[in-house]
Amino acid sequence: MPLHGRALPDFPWDSLAPAKTRAAAHPGGIVDLSVGTPVDPTPAAAQDALRAAADAPGYPATIGTLELREAVVAWFARRRGVPGLGVDQVLPTSGSKEMVALLPALLGLGEGDVVVHPRAAYPTYDVGARLAGATPVPVDDDPASWPDARLVWLNSPGNPHGHVLGVDQLAAVVAWARQRGAVVASDECYAELAWAEPWATDGVPSLLDPRVTGSDQRGLLVLYSLSKQSNLAGYRAAFVAGDRALVGPLTEVRKHSGMIVPAPVQAAMTAVLGDGAHVDAQRERYRTRRAVLLGAVEQAGLELDPAGVAGLYLWVRAPGATMGSWQLVDALSHRGILAAPGTFYGGDGDGYVRMALTATDERIGEAARRLREGGPLA
Repeated sequence: MPLHGRALPDFPWDSLAPAKTRAAAHPGGIVDLSVGTPVDPTPAAAQDALRAAADAPGYPATIGTLELREAVVAWFARRRGVPGLGVDQVLPTSGSKEMVALLPALLGLGEGDVVVHPRAAYPTYDVGARLAGATPVPVDDDPASWPDARLVWLNSPGNPHGHVLGVDQLAAVVAWARQRGAVVASDECYAELAWAEPWATDGVPSLLDPRVTGSDQRGLLVLYSLSKQSNLAGYRAAFVAGDRALVGPLTEVRKHSGMIVPAPVQAAMTAVLGDGAHVDAQRERYRTRRAVLLGAVEQAGLELDPAGVAGLYLWVRAPGATMGSWQLVDALSHRGILAAPGTFYGGDGDGYVRMALTATDERIGEAARRLREGGPLA
């Protein structure tokens, strides 16, 4: 499993330092909407479970406790419309980013292999392919236009733009992949954050939904993180689920390499997966912040991507794309607001900025005030 570290691009967030310095100099302080790190309290259920499991002198199981795996299986059935998973089809991971970055290598991909991912996408899909020595190829939503590939990354709801893939779109990807023997991995960590219908009522479909798979999970994996729905980013709490013929080998590699989720974190994960109330409450916090920020963004002359109907970010641009991403970042920084340039997420992101909803109510309100009172940005 060679890792090609020299193939990696520069870390993009380092280039935001000048804009961050400028925003921090604002008399009212910086409003940092760039990264998307949760700021609200970790649920009491997680904290209590972590404390109760703090006496953990022995090595935890790589595969996870039976209680955790049963909680994941029950959560998929209850919250994601995926009944009938087995406990041997789930594996806890130390956050989802490590699995995104390492999955191509873990699957044995290398030189000459293609990994496809969305055109506007979380940069780690590209990074993981490069680490394995494979070739990342950004693609649109229509598989008919894709090159042959060994691995397909999906992200629904999408980061940065909040697009959602419906059942028919997911099923078309599965059919395409099975004709070629490709693995499909779906990053679904924003699935609990849908703002528009039908997704807000019916839920965002999962790749493992039987309407997508025909009850055949062969070649399919779903990644999920508790960072967003449960404010557990600091716990590094996530899991992968799907085809047991894929989950089994991933587990074996993790056993041999000592990649184990700590026992107290496994206990906290078990607790929050059984508690939907805190997820609903957190969603409402983000819904309120989204409404406040979106109204002010529009008053400042920017427009939301109309397909951005879910997720944790606003994907906005000047009407007619009359400003580049870095021009918008600069204009916002002079108002003390730090956003991420769309170019961080691929060439198709130029002209956009990504604004996270992960700031306190007070900071979101302050950003909205500056946007309203400062007049049009574009």
